[in-house]
Amino acid sequence: MITRLLLGLSIALAAPICAQSYPPIPEARDAAYPGTMTLSVDATDIDRRIFRVKQTIPVASAGPKVLLFPEWLPGNHAPRGQIEKLSGLTIKAGGRTLPWRRDPTDVYAFHIDVPQGARGIDAEFQFLSATEADQGRIVITDAMMNLQWQSVSLYPAGWKTSRIPVRATLTLPPGWRAATALRPVGTPVTPTITYGEVDYETLIDSPVFAGKHFRAEPLAPGVTLNIVADDARYLAVKPQHLDAHKRLVDQAIKLFGTRPFDRYDFLLALTDELGGIGLEHHRSSENSVNREYFTEWEAGPGRKNLLPHELSHAWVGKHRRPAGQMVGDFRTPLVNDLLWVYEGQDQFWGYVLGARSGMFTKQETLDAFASIAAGLDVRMGRDWRSVFDTTRDPIITARRPKGWLSWQRSEDYYNEGMMIWLEVDALMRQKSGGQRGMDDFARRFFGTKDGDFSALPFTQDDIVRELNAVVPHDWKGFFATRIEGIGQGSLINGLAMGGYRLIYSDEPTPFFKDAEKRAGEVNLAYSLGMIVGKAGHLTQVIWDGPAFNAGLTIAAEIIAVNGVAYSENVLRDSVAATKGAGPIKLIVKTGSRVREVPIAWTGGHRYPQMEKIGSGDTSLDVLLRAR
Repeated sequence: MITRLLLGLSIALAAPICAQSYPPIPEARDAAYPGTMTLSVDATDIDRRIFRVKQTIPVASAGPKVLLFPEWLPGNHAPRGQIEKLSGLTIKAGGRTLPWRRDPTDVYAFHIDVPQGARGIDAEFQFLSATEADQGRIVITDAMMNLQWQSVSLYPAGWKTSRIPVRATLTLPPGWRAATALRPVGTPVTPTITYGEVDYETLIDSPVFAGKHFRAEPLAPGVTLNIVADDARYLAVKPQHLDAHKRLVDQAIKLFGTRPFDRYDFLLALTDELGGIGLEHHRSSENSVNREYFTEWEAGPGRKNLLPHELSHAWVGKHRRPAGQMVGDFRTPLVNDLLWVYEGQDQFWGYVLGARSGMFTKQETLDAFASIAAGLDVRMGRDWRSVFDTTRDPIITARRPKGWLSWQRSEDYYNEGMMIWLEVDALMRQKSGGQRGMDDFARRFFGTKDGDFSALPFTQDDIVRELNAVVPHDWKGFFATRIEGIGQGSLINGLAMGGYRLIYSDEPTPFFKDAEKRAGEVNLAYSLGMIVGKAGHLTQVIWDGPAFNAGLTIAAEIIAVNGVAYSENVLRDSVAATKGAGPIKLIVKTGSRVREVPIAWTGGHRYPQMEKIGSGDTSLDVLLRAR
């Protein structure tokens, strides 16, 4: 009898505890959704950094339904939806709690059965935003927040998100003000703001910055700079600095020739507490910079290139989008093949517009090009991995730290893409006798027509055809070599054709020193082949460089240099003393192991900079000049 009971128990345990079928998740179809969703977000719990969500989703019929949490996020180029922070989910219909089941293979999908007679379902949950950096990006502080609607909403599967209407309401802490590309209904009276009806795709594309220290400045008709800060004193903006932002908008519209938006809101956080971000949207952009961005404007270029980059995206990537980025919902994977255009050409225009507007000086722009070119020059991974393959990095790596960055490569479609577009401009100017360049392409390709606020797809064939319409050349073959080829050649062709060459000096440029200061590092990438962070910890070792060949990795901590206890100044002075002498001897600790490591280097300091070739205006000079 006991044996039979044990046998029966073992069979029961071996069987599935809850054998349930999961109907397929319906594909997004291009049809009007039967009703308008309502979304209410309570963002007042800033002490615990919690968003509380209530949502009503109309339904036209009973039966199995699927609710989705956004997974593939535009601008992230990857499945970055923070599903792990969705908690406390309850779903009701007619006051009755409905059981939900998470899909076994798509964890962003929730299956429910809607009972007969129900006309809508009510969902409640919390989004538990990060309270420490190791949980993810900080989006709420005591003084400000960055609300991204994809983190605080669900949507019904089976419809294109552009066909699902939604009305959103946001409740803020008392005294806080908010900015977004959404427009409120009537006169907003905080703490609760009700926004006008939009489609769900537009809602997700319209994040909110809010804070207790807030300032808004018009830059052009329909274009506003909205600023939140850690403290009110950082909101002090001098007229000449505001004028640089006005010139930025003016230069962008002159460049592209049209406005692909009816309004545009810069969302700018001056903060050391909110997590860093630079994210493009069609009618706005999310930007966080150092809190002294305005109050110490002359101290260095800092992150003043961020806003030119994100504004350019309104045309490059949002109005004109790679075909593989135009998907029906946030469940469909994005195809990143053309990120060397979406991000690479946008990086190009960001620096160009930064120089033309005076956000960056011309010299700071040239110094930035030198640092970027030198950084790519020691990217030894270019010997085995193409620019095209790095467009997979947002999915492969999700910007996690890498042990051997120079060999593994990263999202190099940004900066190497920019260098390639510099070469395209120089080629166009050379072949046209200086009459045509990338400005002409930008107006043809991105400046489609005034008043057209839609998203228009493009392919590589479209790029090649329009380039040929401006200046005939074998552009298809050119991109096959530059984008899909591998090797250390061709990196600085555009700079050289534009009238400048990359050289190395024993003195860093102001741009280089500012970058070191803001990163809190000693950048010896072009001498010892390593970068040293706080307390002597190595943060990068260049593949096949002197430090690499001495056996160092980023796990090492420098204790002493040439017999003297480590400090930044001791290290810098010791590197300078290697010129014509060397080697340099480090005492390093790796785990519990302490050892002496001699590095064979006799070149002293080596820092990148641009040197002009010849005299007079070059094509690069012309490119960077204000219009």
